[in-house]
Amino acid sequence: MKHYLIEYKPFLLFLGKFLISYLILSFIYQSYLTSFDVKNHEVDGFTQVVSNQTEKLLLFFDCDVKTMKHPTEPSIKLNYNQKWIARVIEGCNGLSVLILFISFIIAFSGKINHTLVYILFGIIVIHTLNIARIALLVVLMYHFPDYKEFLHGVLFPLLIYGTVFLLWIIWVNKFSFYAKKSFEK
Repeated sequence: MKHYLIEYKPFLLFLGKFLISYLILSFIYQSYLTSFDVKNHEVDGFTQVVSNQTEKLLLFFDCDVKTMKHPTEPSIKLNYNQKWIARVIEGCNGLSVLILFISFIIAFSGKINHTLVYILFGIIVIHTLNIARIALLVVLMYHFPDYKEFLHGVLFPLLIYGTVFLLWIIWVNKFSFYAKKSFEK
């Protein structure tokens, strides 16, 4: 048994750091979410920020868009050309994707300053992409309502998770301690 622990030590360290950071960040996020009254349709602050930023992005492109609190559920309605097209719920805000991204970077850590800068860089990229994703989704769902399921369920998750995967690959190959060990061999 000791032989296997030594042999698989890098994997076990990765797995341990990933699970611990993921669980801690998820606990913090869940604690944050419980501070909002879902029964009274209260929307968490970060989802409101994402909705407002999506609205501002569409307004920048001179779109007819308006956000408003949904009257019967904890979400923000997005109206495009005076038509209700989408709702932004807690799952749309991208925080769960950010938690996954950060946990992976911590698990494959590098120098502390490189790790922190890359996490900040990744947060900015993923958040910006998420805002653009929601804005583009609203426009496309307005013009192509028959493709709503494909756009929301396939194309845009592929875009966001594909970007996260690409950021992970760049991190592991360029900045993590693992990259340095592989490079030295």
